[in-house]
Amino acid sequence: MMKISIIGSGYVGIVTGIGFAELGNEVIFVDIDESKINLINSAKPPIYERGLKELMQKNKERFYATIDYNEAINKSQITFICVGTPPNPDGSINLDYVKSAAEALGKALKNKKDFHTVVIKSTVLPGTTEDVVKPIIEKESGKEAFEEFGLASNPEFLREGNAVYDFFNPDRIVIGVKDEKSKEILEQLYNSFNCPKLITDIKTAEMIKYTSNAFLATKISFANEIGNICKKLGIDAYEVFKGVGLDHRINPSFFRAGIGFGGSCFPKDVKALIAKAEELGEDPKLLKAVIDVNEEQPLRLIELLKKHIPDLNGKTIGILGLAFKPDTDDIRESRAIPIVRILLNEGARVVAYDPKAMENFQNIFPQVDYAPSEKVLESDAVLIVTEWGEFKNLNYKGRIIIDGRRIEKAKEEARIYEGVCW
Repeated sequence: MMKISIIGSGYVGIVTGIGFAELGNEVIFVDIDESKINLINSAKPPIYERGLKELMQKNKERFYATIDYNEAINKSQITFICVGTPPNPDGSINLDYVKSAAEALGKALKNKKDFHTVVIKSTVLPGTTEDVVKPIIEKESGKEAFEEFGLASNPEFLREGNAVYDFFNPDRIVIGVKDEKSKEILEQLYNSFNCPKLITDIKTAEMIKYTSNAFLATKISFANEIGNICKKLGIDAYEVFKGVGLDHRINPSFFRAGIGFGGSCFPKDVKALIAKAEELGEDPKLLKAVIDVNEEQPLRLIELLKKHIPDLNGKTIGILGLAFKPDTDDIRESRAIPIVRILLNEGARVVAYDPKAMENFQNIFPQVDYAPSEKVLESDAVLIVTEWGEFKNLNYKGRIIIDGRRIEKAKEEARIYEGVCW
């Protein structure tokens, strides 16, 4: 059993911390948001993530949350920094939260006598841990990294909506480390996990995370570009990729042609890698194309809609799905955002439904009508934007459906049906 502190209780922090609690460790969450602290101390998740609520209820004696860095650092052996790294307007990552966490952590370490390991789990570009975090902690603590405190990188590979499952069933665990003590602590912490464990230097671990996300994003944009060609040829892109994915060198995962990727990771991380490459004097043409394809892809739903309703002014258009993917309430970079914005700009009345994300979406688009799915289906036309499981059971008979996520029942039942890549 280890005593662990987690700085930041968003998707990564809360799932990581509760996962470690389930494995028998004691966990202290540190956050500056008192509403999150109160929720966690009531064993309620601050975000929606499948299976998280049950795990919190089960393990409520093994964790608590506080605003006090000193308490958390002094009562733990290892700290994971799990704060957000949002994008700047130019695509580079904003490290303000990481720097703030490092500063507060360094101050708390100043009076601690025992060796303490600090692990960066936030997604940061190669060099950040050693060139940004390390000097801040050293300055504030008066201690030397790798000698008086440990510093490591341990990137996360959690899929929102499946994050709890992914925590306990990882494809691999990557540990970027320099000092032997931190290596031993992290190996001990992950000892019960039965998966490949890769020990690297810190910069390599940071780069593995970015490269993984960039490749998956590339695969999606590739599938969409091929899907756009298939659509014009009258070919079903899914049948094509079924054949392509059987090649063991390629693998079928992430060949879901549609309206592109969103969320807090892929768009942000690819843009950050582009910005870093340009800073280094490189021109990452392929990565730029991945973003360009992704930003154009949701607009194809509007083009297909206008084939059947050329003038959207005064028409009622239904939207099924607002979250960037199913099984989450996260709307960051959701493909619904540009679609809804265009519909409203063209004078359409928008009626929308999502099982979990309506409240979050309403903060951006208060002028949208939010209604049950049955009401949305009464619209002049309906766009399917997120592939929630419950959409497979709706009644699409007599409707005009423009499908961005391939719901087979809609394809079979709709009066007029258009799939974006099929």
